[in-house]
Amino acid sequence: MFLRNDHGLDQAGGTAAISFGRALVPNAERTRFEKLRAAALHTDWVPDLGSRIGSLDWWRGAATCAALCATAIAIAPPITRPILGAIPAPLTGADRDEARAQAILPLALGANSGRHMASNDLVVPLAEAPERPVEDRTATVGQGDSFGDMLQRAGVSERDAQNAVALIASSVPLGDLKPGTQVPMTLGRRPNRSVARPLEALALRARFDEQLTLKRVGDQLVLTKQSIAIDTTPLRIQGPVGSSLYRSARAAGVPVKLVETYIKAIASKFAIGRVGRDDSYDLVIERKRAATGETQLGNLLFAGLDHGAAKTQLVQWTDGTWYEASGQSERQGMFTMPVSMARITSSFGMRFHPLLGFTRMHKGIDIGTAWGTPIHAPADGTITYAGRSGGYGNFIKLSHGGGIETHYGHLSRFATRPGQHVSRGEVIGYSGNSGMSTGPHLHWEVLRGGVAVNPRGFSFSSVATLSGEQLRAFKAKVASLLAVKPGA
Repeated sequence: MFLRNDHGLDQAGGTAAISFGRALVPNAERTRFEKLRAAALHTDWVPDLGSRIGSLDWWRGAATCAALCATAIAIAPPITRPILGAIPAPLTGADRDEARAQAILPLALGANSGRHMASNDLVVPLAEAPERPVEDRTATVGQGDSFGDMLQRAGVSERDAQNAVALIASSVPLGDLKPGTQVPMTLGRRPNRSVARPLEALALRARFDEQLTLKRVGDQLVLTKQSIAIDTTPLRIQGPVGSSLYRSARAAGVPVKLVETYIKAIASKFAIGRVGRDDSYDLVIERKRAATGETQLGNLLFAGLDHGAAKTQLVQWTDGTWYEASGQSERQGMFTMPVSMARITSSFGMRFHPLLGFTRMHKGIDIGTAWGTPIHAPADGTITYAGRSGGYGNFIKLSHGGGIETHYGHLSRFATRPGQHVSRGEVIGYSGNSGMSTGPHLHWEVLRGGVAVNPRGFSFSSVATLSGEQLRAFKAKVASLLAVKPGA
């Protein structure tokens, strides 16, 4: 994990080396050089060429790509003539026959290579090909599959399969076995091919912290339990927001569901549209590490956002509510921007319509976004409509109760369906250019009692505060989470 506040690498040569370099450069030139160096370090020379096409950053990236291609072509070694390989002399006579006898000729070419020997009276043809005395196989637990049926399909006899199921069920409920669990087993020798092979050994990862082993001792199967040591130290991930909070967190290895949970939590306290590229995110996630090397991630425990002078630090308590580090939970009713990195291209009120050619009331605001940008619900609500709606193109209606609705137009696709309840910060669709539109953007409306109002004109709040023993336990949890080292 690389952090924006990591420092010290630029002084790897030691303080003496820095002082010596500065002594050779005049003060004015040194100041100019340091300014240019700082500007170069803060400039994104390799932006994503698939987004913001035509912008200054995009042209800078295209120039960087062109310069790298030109450099590669310039320093490539010239090839003026083909390189001839050495051709061995052809074999003849006895050398050719000896080499041919050791070769393998494809069947399509006759397959007459090798040395041929005629059979004699000592050659006895086999009635049937012999089989291996022991076979190692691996079965997989399927969705809704029976563990006993799975063993029989793998070649285990019915009697051994029933005994194995009884032994394993005495240790762990078979319904708790997750689909996709691998079950390696060893099948022994059988007296003839008309019967199934006996089960000699079987290994099963019953739980993350327990391994089960079945082994044959005489005529019986014996179950052995092996406990696996588990480390429950949480995982802390920090990093800069950059051009996209979602993409930066995903690039750092945060699973999709946890990124969505993080954005939803932050959106309840801070407007997602105000998140800047210089801000940094901070997540603490439940993690289990087994002594055998496996890692299992759980729920999001801490959601932090460093946005300059202030910090947003949220911790999830036992009731599932996100509380600030002070132990206070405030539910903000003010609608947040439905997209991050928002840029208002058309405000609420009277305006000249760019396509119709006359002035009329603009019932919402237009937000310039890249095509396919996730749209987040600005508050809890229920989807009442998701489909086509004339000039709005792909259109969503979201009811928040109390006569308040929000509308979203010109979408590229939907992420919700009518009747679905969504929470604040949850993705409901993706921006696009459908309907009567001049380019990719989001049209956002807010209606109160059926009348369009400015989307930025609402505010309500309810505050819950922990106290007593709960507050002390909460403070201890916050301190333990903040003590986790990033990436440890």
